[in-house]
Amino acid sequence: MSDKVHESMLSVRNIFKAFTANIVLKGIDLDLQAGEVLALIGGNGAGKSTLMKILMGIYQPDAGEIYIAGNQVKLSKPSISLSQGIYLVPQEPMLFPNMTVEDNVIMGFKENPKQLRKRLLELMEQLDWRIDLSRKAESLSIAEQQLVELLRGLMRNSRILILDEPTSSLTFNEVKSLFRIVEDLKKKGISIIYITHRLSEVFMIATDVAIMRDGVITLNGPVEQFTEDMLVKGLLPENAKSKKLKQKAEAIDYSNAEPVLTVDKLCGHGFCDVSFSVFPGEILGLAGVVGAGRTELATTIIGRDEVLSGNVFINGRNITGQSTRKVMDNGISYVPEDRFLNGIFKISDVAANSSASNLNNMGHLFMNFNQERELTDHYVNAFRTKVTGRSQEMGSLSGGNQQKVVIGRALAIKPKLLILDEPTRGIDAAARGDVYDIIQGLKAKGLAILLISSDMEEIIELSDRAMSMYCGRINKKFSKNEITQDSLMTAAFGVAEEASNA
Repeated sequence: MSDKVHESMLSVRNIFKAFTANIVLKGIDLDLQAGEVLALIGGNGAGKSTLMKILMGIYQPDAGEIYIAGNQVKLSKPSISLSQGIYLVPQEPMLFPNMTVEDNVIMGFKENPKQLRKRLLELMEQLDWRIDLSRKAESLSIAEQQLVELLRGLMRNSRILILDEPTSSLTFNEVKSLFRIVEDLKKKGISIIYITHRLSEVFMIATDVAIMRDGVITLNGPVEQFTEDMLVKGLLPENAKSKKLKQKAEAIDYSNAEPVLTVDKLCGHGFCDVSFSVFPGEILGLAGVVGAGRTELATTIIGRDEVLSGNVFINGRNITGQSTRKVMDNGISYVPEDRFLNGIFKISDVAANSSASNLNNMGHLFMNFNQERELTDHYVNAFRTKVTGRSQEMGSLSGGNQQKVVIGRALAIKPKLLILDEPTRGIDAAARGDVYDIIQGLKAKGLAILLISSDMEEIIELSDRAMSMYCGRINKKFSKNEITQDSLMTAAFGVAEEASNA
């Protein structure tokens, strides 16, 4: 065993993990010292979440070893990880809203409640943290909820804290408070894995940094050895240069065209001051990382979430704040990011899933089943969807074929604008090619498309123009010839100048 393993609070060695044919982790080595803050960075799908779930005992590695304070451990379930002093503070705090702060912290302990309260008060005094233990969790800000999650971990004598995107929902002052807390924990020898998409935070709070890309650690070491530029290069695929040269295409001039969609200084929950237009026959790509505010923007445009200020226009008509049904009637359709949660009815058949968005036009008192059959057959044939028949249960289809049905349903209302949120998430390479063909075909027919994707190659391949979102704002806009993996990645991680007008 190496000296580093003996010295480290946490060491992982040669960790592999695959789900069927998809190898997610490909030999991860990582060390975390006492009192160290390791910033862990990586794009969506890099394998960060899988590695953290292995540390929390939720997943088991296929190969590799884990050491805590020099001792090899088998983290076969979450309770063992907790007993070994590992605690994950999730991106979205998981508190019981109707319970008090105190009850949320001490639930699950077998000690006497009075002893627990005394220990909790002593811990808060040591850290100089002030929060009313009698407050209901539902009254807490996100920052206060994270404080409660930290107290949960520290009450369990956690030596290793995992903070997953802890500042994604915090205000500037709350971020400063969190950083003070992290500094306190460092001084007490608590080791922290700090997962973030904000490169500026790495240099403000971390002692060390590691970059994950496609299941491997591509770069790691003390923070002072790196610049933001070096971190961005570590995030880029090795063949980024050849790929960015491949996509040089003549930019389309939209200066004389009337936009289908105009978003003007729109603010909602999770984003603000967003302005852009989408034109007929255009694919406008929207890049960014998880937590940037892209999905919140989409769900606000389609009327699912509240508009705080600003306006949305479709073909010049103001549809700001209208219900989802009215927004759809005005010509906007949406394919959601999470098709399992928001996109499909798993136990219903293909026909019911295909017609769900168009029920208003299929009879008032009784369903017009002939019309439903025609609609289903039209999109099944047009998209070459592999089904045994209209009555096949939706949940039994492959991911790619489910996505084709969802896109067909979105098109059934004959939209003027289609919003595609992560359209190829969780589908295989062959189905991805089919979906790309569908998107290109819709563009050729003059449909305006807003393409939201974390896959930079997808944005490059499909988009006529692109923009990136960072911390709830559009921070950069790109013409066709400016869309490269380097420029998109740099902007998505916040290393970009302010957006120009486009």
